[in-house]
Amino acid sequence: MSAPRRSRLSAAVSIALLFTAASVAPTAQAQQDGAVALDRIEVTGSRIKRSEIENQVPVQVISREDIERTGLTSVGDIIQQITASGSALNTKFNSSGNFGFPPDGSGVGAGSTTVDLRHLGPKRVLVLVDGLRWVNESSASGVGSATDLNTIPVAIIERIEVLEDGASALYGSDAIAGVVNIITRRNFDGAQVAVYYGQNEEGDGETTQVDVSFGGTGERFDFFIGASYVEQQEIFSRDREQSSFPVPGTGVTFGSSATPTGRFIFIDPNTGAVLNLTPNTGVPNPVYDGTPGCARTDDFHCFTTADRFNFSQFNLLLTPSERRGLFAQTHYEVTDSVTWYFRGLYNQRESLNQAAPEPFFLGAAAGTGNPFADNIVISATNPFNPFGFDLDSSENLILVGRRPIEGGPRRFFQDVDTWYLATGLEGAFEVGDRSWFWDVNFVASQNEAQQTNFGSYNIRRIAQALGPIDACNADPQCVPLNIFGNDTITPEMLAYIQPVVRDESQNELTLWSANLSGDLFDMPAGPLAFAAGFEHRDLEGFYRPDSLTVAGEYNGVPSSPTQGEYDVDEFYAEFSVPVYSAGDSRLDLSIAGRYSDYSTFGGESTGKFGLRWQVTDDFLLRGTFAEGFRAPSIGELFGSISRFDGTISDPCLIGLDGSPPSAPQSNCQALGVAPGTPELTQQYSVLTGGNPNLDPETADSYTVGAVWSPEFMANTAWSERMDFEITYYNHEVEGAVQAFDAQTAVDLCAQTLDPAVCALVNRGIQGYISSISAQLENLGVIETDGFDVDWFWTFPDSDWGQFKLAWQNTFVNDYEAVSAGGVVQPQAPGREVNNSSIPEWTSYLRLSWASGPWNATYALRHISDLTEDCGNAASFPVCSDPASGSNSLGSTTYHDVQVGWTLDWLDGTQLSLGVNNLLDKDPPICLSCSLNGYDASTYDLPGRFWYVRAEVKF
Repeated sequence: MSAPRRSRLSAAVSIALLFTAASVAPTAQAQQDGAVALDRIEVTGSRIKRSEIENQVPVQVISREDIERTGLTSVGDIIQQITASGSALNTKFNSSGNFGFPPDGSGVGAGSTTVDLRHLGPKRVLVLVDGLRWVNESSASGVGSATDLNTIPVAIIERIEVLEDGASALYGSDAIAGVVNIITRRNFDGAQVAVYYGQNEEGDGETTQVDVSFGGTGERFDFFIGASYVEQQEIFSRDREQSSFPVPGTGVTFGSSATPTGRFIFIDPNTGAVLNLTPNTGVPNPVYDGTPGCARTDDFHCFTTADRFNFSQFNLLLTPSERRGLFAQTHYEVTDSVTWYFRGLYNQRESLNQAAPEPFFLGAAAGTGNPFADNIVISATNPFNPFGFDLDSSENLILVGRRPIEGGPRRFFQDVDTWYLATGLEGAFEVGDRSWFWDVNFVASQNEAQQTNFGSYNIRRIAQALGPIDACNADPQCVPLNIFGNDTITPEMLAYIQPVVRDESQNELTLWSANLSGDLFDMPAGPLAFAAGFEHRDLEGFYRPDSLTVAGEYNGVPSSPTQGEYDVDEFYAEFSVPVYSAGDSRLDLSIAGRYSDYSTFGGESTGKFGLRWQVTDDFLLRGTFAEGFRAPSIGELFGSISRFDGTISDPCLIGLDGSPPSAPQSNCQALGVAPGTPELTQQYSVLTGGNPNLDPETADSYTVGAVWSPEFMANTAWSERMDFEITYYNHEVEGAVQAFDAQTAVDLCAQTLDPAVCALVNRGIQGYISSISAQLENLGVIETDGFDVDWFWTFPDSDWGQFKLAWQNTFVNDYEAVSAGGVVQPQAPGREVNNSSIPEWTSYLRLSWASGPWNATYALRHISDLTEDCGNAASFPVCSDPASGSNSLGSTTYHDVQVGWTLDWLDGTQLSLGVNNLLDKDPPICLSCSLNGYDASTYDLPGRFWYVRAEVKF
């Protein structure tokens, strides 16, 4: 992904380098005397229109050619490959079900793809399209605070500009980590059809794309129309060895205790013995090992590891998705100095997540937070109860885990509609001998998602069907339920307890803005340039779970409705001040400020300044300092209490693999955990929710960098041009909106008995965790710093063709997140935590070649090694360092190749063939990741992916 000479350097590291105009296409002005002035354009990072764009901003530019060379069909996947990108959601995450309610309160947009810069999170990245804000995603589980890049078809993109610098002074909220500005196609004459097909070497994951583009220009107008269709097929977890078990290399040890036959833990009221039983069906009765109550003559035996359920067989490694997009834009010159524009988009996505059949967890230790499940009574009068006495949560029932495979897997279908309309006027006028540029803009947009869930259950009806027979008989629809054994749930039973669950969510954005830019007056070193503007935004969103969920009868992850809105008025100003100019040396100062008035919390001011010193003609120094802020989103402010299921190891329990507790026994006893208590599951309820008292996050960011384009390496026999760039960055976010990490809370409570932390961990019968509280707060500080080091080399054109080399690197020096209580969270450089990572070094190298009708590209993507906690898997050989309890995820390098051929057929035909992950590199095994045995936010799917593409122009 290339960057033109010094384009990443920030010309003066402008402090206002971030409002990116509604259009970056050149605007020519005819002077009164008939002469034509230099084109003035606006680039990402500044609202001041300039005659030159080199060195103005630290922007990484991804051209249309770069996009096509990736062989990818999602703009989000493309941006996730840049070296500054952190962990973010994509379609490799099977993200519905247990992952629906993350602790940031925003919900998960299942089937979407987001972008993270500097590992600060997707909600701290602002996404623009042609310089104007794009609507945030809706999700199946909340009101999203990030942008779904799958709502923007790749076919309509001319280039992508990524600013990796704090940007709130000119863009307002959300631009703490940077800005992604997507520039759409324009000035297109004729028609173009592009067809793409790709698949994994295993013959699955097929991806098909068809794009149709059409455009033209007239005397006073231009237009462009683009239509796109993309279909991505699923890959099942069971079809790859690495993802075929819950944790690679451990068999079913970490499988679910909710099994197709049922697991029953209870106190026998006749003997007082604690029994842990499962029906003999499916698994042979093991040899009696002397455990009390296990020498049985009935149809049950004591539950063992071999009885656990391998839920991975039902999961997806790659989720299917179908996207349809239609985009149109036009520009019309109303007068010689005024242009009207219009842009419209409609994008529709259908996607699917799939999880194993939804389990029933019933009893005092179920910890679901649902009284129908936690307080259940399986009556002795239930005709299928084999024990002859009540299993009562208030007396003797500890846990029942039943996996009703009779009802099939959970299937979450998403139907997401996005529409976006933007219109406005832009123009120029003369004041004396100076040109001034202006624009006014209006945006209305909406993202709406509907999710339909098949395969879930009504827990109230389950309780009624398991309870006293008289209560069931009182309901004409009730059918007594049999959960004792394999294939015991009949179609009639399913019809009573299995509903169709429908959820809906929506985000809306309405925006008005006006901007003015020009040169105020001349100074000794040049003109003082100025830009100013106003923006008004209205944001509104809601999440409406199914009425069954609202009533508390949904067996799955419970949630409550969310609805909220707010508006903001903002003013900004930017100045570019020439300090001195002498020969090839020049020093410029940029200053910008912004004031934002929110209806939710009041006013906030931010500023930014930068220095750009052109030391010599081929050497540049630059630096910026920026204040930033992020307003809490609708989901963070107004989200109701919901729950997600976190994968957590309780340090007070004997591990699933038999490992001893890691916490002091005396502390665990003080928490109500008796010595020798076994771990029943690693999935615990984490309660989260919004907080209307949240304050905005604030941030300080600065960069220092240099660019060297050595003159002696330009226009020689061995080099046409060479550029070296280095940038140091530092971001510090205060009052970060987040929840206390659940695993950290459990560990810290067990180690210290700190009352403030232990208040977050709720324990029930026998000391088992029933839930963990994780409401959003303004917690502590996030600080990170590092370096970008880039090298670009263009070789001279020769008989062998022309070669270009681009090598981009990001080195993360430090990353630390500290809660308000001073507790350091586990994320750090070189660490894998909670399905995300912060590699110390990421690198992207691309060598391209072109000669006549042929072209080729070789790309290398490198991710440095990581370490993770093995947890209870430390006793297995798959844990690389069992002594320390840590596992190494070795460094990973992917090799991608593409070959293209251009034919003189019609107006031009381009054929391309490519292979990503040419050397068949599998992702490193991750023991702590929740699904599929690897980190889907960092690594590619296992195996090679090949594709062909044909593009015909008319």
